[in-house]
Amino acid sequence: MNSARLVVLGIALAAGSGAAFLMSGGDPPPPPPAPKAELPPPPMTEVLVAAADMPMGQVLRAADLRWQPWPDGAMTAGYISRKDNAKALDETVGASVRSGFLAGEPIRAQKLVRPESGFMAAILPSGMRAVAIVIDSRGSNSAGGFILPNDRVDVIRTFRDDANSRANNSEVQLSQTILTDIRVLAIGQLIQEKNGTNVVTGETATLAVTPAQAETLTLAQKVGSLSLALRSLADAGRAAEPVESAMAQTPEPGLTVVRFGVARQQTP
Repeated sequence: MNSARLVVLGIALAAGSGAAFLMSGGDPPPPPPAPKAELPPPPMTEVLVAAADMPMGQVLRAADLRWQPWPDGAMTAGYISRKDNAKALDETVGASVRSGFLAGEPIRAQKLVRPESGFMAAILPSGMRAVAIVIDSRGSNSAGGFILPNDRVDVIRTFRDDANSRANNSEVQLSQTILTDIRVLAIGQLIQEKNGTNVVTGETATLAVTPAQAETLTLAQKVGSLSLALRSLADAGRAAEPVESAMAQTPEPGLTVVRFGVARQQTP
């Protein structure tokens, strides 16, 4: 066999091998991955949750509540489950919210007040008393009307100094801070800021005070007028000064007596 025939045979063999490779489609595809074992879904229980954000004081309606599946591992004592009480949604309608709920938050009986219970008595801390004082609806006695429920205030008493008034033959008024760091429960009938309210006017302010402070407020209203001074949020949580301490630390006020257009300073 001569060299020319060998070359032709080699070319034919190479062409046949290439054609066979092309017909085979290249390397075989990799095997399919093994199916992953799916874990069974965790056991769930339907619990009663808030269908929307609900502020303190809101009276619950059926549209405010819904049943939602909840993992059994995340169940907490106090959650209301459908398997324990299928009528819980209907029974909860009409209750008042004692502490606000976020949308999707489970409903708990501890944060609700039944209609037969007094709402103000329910939100009042143990050992405290709720006392309403008269304020100026124009805001002149309430920081321009910017005092909201749950703010902290100082209570200032303004009264007539009879002794100095007689001695100077003119009207002499004194002001004195009688209570400090007092929580505001309500302004008028509003017990919670709603819809971004930033100015509230009302004829009364309801304050949370101790029994001794309640007596001080009641007496102060009889012998003078009361004003509220709004405290900074930075002062929140500081213990309120006792009434006796606040009075003892109040310096003797200087009086400006104006007679016939001439002003002069005088101490009481």
